[in-house]
Amino acid sequence: MSEVVKDLLVLLVSSSLVSNVVLSQFLGLCPFLGVSKKVNTAVGMGAAVIFVITIASGVAAVIYKFVLVRLDITYLQTIVFILVIAALVQFVEMFLRKYLPALYQALGVYLPLITTNCAVLGVALTNVQKSYGIGFSIASGFFTAVGFLIAIVILAGIREKIEDNEIPESFRGMPIVLITAGLMAIAFCGFSGLL
Repeated sequence: MSEVVKDLLVLLVSSSLVSNVVLSQFLGLCPFLGVSKKVNTAVGMGAAVIFVITIASGVAAVIYKFVLVRLDITYLQTIVFILVIAALVQFVEMFLRKYLPALYQALGVYLPLITTNCAVLGVALTNVQKSYGIGFSIASGFFTAVGFLIAIVILAGIREKIEDNEIPESFRGMPIVLITAGLMAIAFCGFSGLL
């Protein structure tokens, strides 16, 4: 097995499971908690996040390497990355509004919140800090977003099952969701032994 394939496999496991962006880095909690009521909506949000994080990682890597570094203005990376992310989210929003209006309505206010989703910006900045090339930045973004999708779909499935159970009144609503997310985070810590 070539060295690149090994590195990609390690990146896959570490980005999606071991260092899950939501459950171990605690980035992107707003859409994670807000859109995880139904599995269908969670899958839609996860797909939108996969698209945005993957493309944003690639575009941010290209802009960083060919513009910011060459002009010696790397101190502007955060502002530039935020602008790239905002433009991509607008594109996703226009696409969903036109071609998937039911999903657009279901995501509601959480779709524009992808712009301020710190997970998207966090991945772009982490890729720069780890000195990933353009290809590895795209792979890192994709695998991280897949980890977000895994986490949000699992939580949505659990939340759908929780609705059928009797829960003490003081734990109903967001308290039981936060407890569930905490237990998921503990469970995902078990993946740290893979690397």
